[in-house]
Amino acid sequence: MGEQAVESQIQTPFRRLTFGIMFGYVCMLIGLLTPAVLLLSFKMIEIDPTNYQVSYGIVAGVGALFALVGNPLGGAISDRTNIGFGRRRTWILIGPLMGCLALVWIGFATQIWQVIVGWCIAQLFFNFAMAAYTALIPDQVEVKKQGTMSGLLGLAIPLSLTIGMIMMMALKTMPTSSKWLLISIIGVAGPIISLFIIRDSKVKMVKKVKENISLKEKLGKIYPNPRKYPEFTWALLSKFLINLGLAYSLYTAVMLVKRMGLSQGEATDVVGTIKIVALIATAITSIIGGILSDRFGKQKPFIYACGIIMLFGLMIYSFVPNTTAFIIASIVIGLASGCFTSVDMALVARILPNKEDSAKDFGLMNVANALPQSLVPAIAPVLLAAGSMTGIGEWAFFYIVLAVCVLLGTLAFKPIPEVGEQMKHEAAALTGHPTKTI
Repeated sequence: MGEQAVESQIQTPFRRLTFGIMFGYVCMLIGLLTPAVLLLSFKMIEIDPTNYQVSYGIVAGVGALFALVGNPLGGAISDRTNIGFGRRRTWILIGPLMGCLALVWIGFATQIWQVIVGWCIAQLFFNFAMAAYTALIPDQVEVKKQGTMSGLLGLAIPLSLTIGMIMMMALKTMPTSSKWLLISIIGVAGPIISLFIIRDSKVKMVKKVKENISLKEKLGKIYPNPRKYPEFTWALLSKFLINLGLAYSLYTAVMLVKRMGLSQGEATDVVGTIKIVALIATAITSIIGGILSDRFGKQKPFIYACGIIMLFGLMIYSFVPNTTAFIIASIVIGLASGCFTSVDMALVARILPNKEDSAKDFGLMNVANALPQSLVPAIAPVLLAAGSMTGIGEWAFFYIVLAVCVLLGTLAFKPIPEVGEQMKHEAAALTGHPTKTI
């Protein structure tokens, strides 16, 4: 059986495509991320007021696993949906439509199992649409502009979060079910409008002769050999651990209600403020960090500094139970995580094993971004229970464990060669005289 190549791919003018993707993608993420960071917590408090810490963890954890599966599965299905309406446009329509129907169901749910099922459906189908949107970049954007488009798409998450939080703060007196209905309408209306902007159609699939390669070579195509490319594995591990620590934000709303005794309206204001100021801080340093890293020709010093700053912010969350302190800590963490993200992206791009497999290897790195989003909600009830049995306190223990993850993730960067060191390694490989990384 042969592999397939694509021919006769229709093209959308770059500016038109950019606007279509950004408008639809941001609207869709408002529908997905606003519940993820706020409304889902409040829904579980409403349904399970005595045990919502555990029930929220189950809902968020199981749903995030469906998100993890949904993206690659949706991409594979989209690749094979070769109809006149378009491989990508089909799932840009179906994904948000099914996802938003699930959100409406959650808004009116009265039992935990209903929320679990609804959230899993929403995560699965929204990720089908995400895969379709991102696939438009290699489909229709020329290589020299793909970086620009990817960078713009990266702004969709902070932009949608900011818009969603501002809306929730302005409409905090609105009934909860009405909020779910509103974000559902936005989440599906944006993608539908984008369908009138983005061009897509049936393509010609040309079969290519498949190479006969060994099982070891096939596995190597899935994941780079850790012995041959140890830097990639260290970078993957460090990204996973640091993102595990940064996933603390998923429990902010629950923490404010349970630990601080805030009402849903008060928690909405605090979470909204935290998200907005943190995202502004992240946006600023994500630009500055990359520029400074390029100017000094170093990446690891910035990563170490960011790791220490993130630790400091998590310690504030752990030992200073005050909403003003939480806002300050979020700014601190946002400044550090923004710089870390930009510098880390440059580092990962530099140590990718094979440039021809860069999309696949970046996809593996994206798993390290997504997996913590499912693990932290799943283990949070266990950490809180363990913390209650110590003299530290459940919430202090929770943030300390996540801070340790950040510390270990920062230390995991040590074996990765710096820019100059990598050049020495490459030169040594050519001459046959290996060098040692210190």
